[in-house]
Amino acid sequence: MPYMKNGKRDYKRENEKYNSRPENVKKRVERNQARAQLMKEGLVSKGDGKQVDHKKPLDQGGGNDRRNLRVQSAGLNQSFRRDSKSNLVSQTSKRERRK
Repeated sequence: MPYMKNGKRDYKRENEKYNSRPENVKKRVERNQARAQLMKEGLVSKGDGKQVDHKKPLDQGGGNDRRNLRVQSAGLNQSFRRDSKSNLVSQTSKRERRK
């Protein structure tokens, strides 16, 4: 990892160099708004292990409208196919392809 020193993660440097970038702050705000929206509807709650997924990712032009949001387990939401350089290959997870 780029923010590792002596096998330990340098959170301060990671925050300064990556998390505080305006584009990353904007994405984080949008993700938090999506979760708050589904919390109001009662579909997710704090500590339930569920994640809010954007059917069409924010990076690909998706938005926070209700039609683009769905609730998934953390394992299902984080199991997307990636290539050798960790780039997203498919938005469909292995579990969804087996169904």
